[in-house]
Amino acid sequence: MTSLPGDEEVDQEATAEEEIEAPESTGDPNGENQEDLAAEWNTMVGDEEGNEKVASPEDASDASRVLNQDEIDSLLGLSEVEDGATDQSGLNTILNSGMVSSERLPMLEVVFDRLVRMMSTSLRNFTSDNVEVTLDSIDSLRFGDYLNALPLPTMLGVFKAEEWDNLGLISIDSSLIYSTVDVLLGGRRGTAAMRVEGRPFTTIERNLVERMVHVVLADLSAAFGPLSPVTFRFDRLETNPRFATISRPGNAVVLARLRIDMEDRGGRLEVLIPYATLEPIRELLLQMFMGEKSGVGGSIWETHLAEELWKTDIELTAVLDEMTMTLGKVFDFKVGSQLQLNVVPDSVIEVRCGDIPMFRGKMGRKGETIAVRINERCNKE
Repeated sequence: MTSLPGDEEVDQEATAEEEIEAPESTGDPNGENQEDLAAEWNTMVGDEEGNEKVASPEDASDASRVLNQDEIDSLLGLSEVEDGATDQSGLNTILNSGMVSSERLPMLEVVFDRLVRMMSTSLRNFTSDNVEVTLDSIDSLRFGDYLNALPLPTMLGVFKAEEWDNLGLISIDSSLIYSTVDVLLGGRRGTAAMRVEGRPFTTIERNLVERMVHVVLADLSAAFGPLSPVTFRFDRLETNPRFATISRPGNAVVLARLRIDMEDRGGRLEVLIPYATLEPIRELLLQMFMGEKSGVGGSIWETHLAEELWKTDIELTAVLDEMTMTLGKVFDFKVGSQLQLNVVPDSVIEVRCGDIPMFRGKMGRKGETIAVRINERCNKE
């Protein structure tokens, strides 16, 4: 069969289209599946240039998905917990990461354990009733967060650490206040303490609670006694948290939560001490146990240091006499100039170590050398 010139051109165009066409294409001549072909072409180009993956419609929908309110609260750390505890997730964890943990002060746990034992005895003597004191927790938080979360009504006892020259806080909740008043005034056992809402605390209630705060502060001073002697002096009693501000809102504080039970009555008492108050004894609170030496084998190094100090070489100077003259006379000194010392062979001279006088004695001669016979030791003054 004879081919025409026009047929050769058609065959060349068909060959070129086959080279350009994507492999395994299922497109029809009407162009209905052009979108699928374009997607396959983009995938092939991406694999050749860097194995880049083209996002599918499902991935695009996941990226543009909007978070619901529960997920946003969980991210911000605002989600509520069933037992009423605060959720320390999300941004709260980031914000509170700079707080100093109470675990870094191991001796605080020993101090508050001793406080619990002392308070159990002293409050029994104070109320003439069976009192049980338990330590719930020792936490570290910001002072402003504590005041904002403080339930009202409550009494806040402000005390001052005399030796540390700073303040602390004792919080007594309403349940403990009414229970203490009921016990001290002879309330019946087996009945819950009466609680009257919507009125301020009376003078009798304030005086009775103040007496209990004095008992707690005396025990707190005794608890810190073996570690560092300190006197906690009662300052004032407040019912408004704004008037009990003893530190800046952002400062870190240590909060010890105590539970006081008097048979079927009781409440909570919280002792708050800022870290600034504990700063003078911070080194002592870092110890793992009482009387811990700094470093490993501290006694060995102390003994070695003491032995080496006895071998130290020092320079002693025997001062015959001292005089005061003008600077002009000093500059007039020449070779051969003489200084007249106001001493005689029997004069007492002074032996010094640097500028510190050590001994007094008389100068003489032993053999061919000049010697000093020490007669007395100089006073430290």
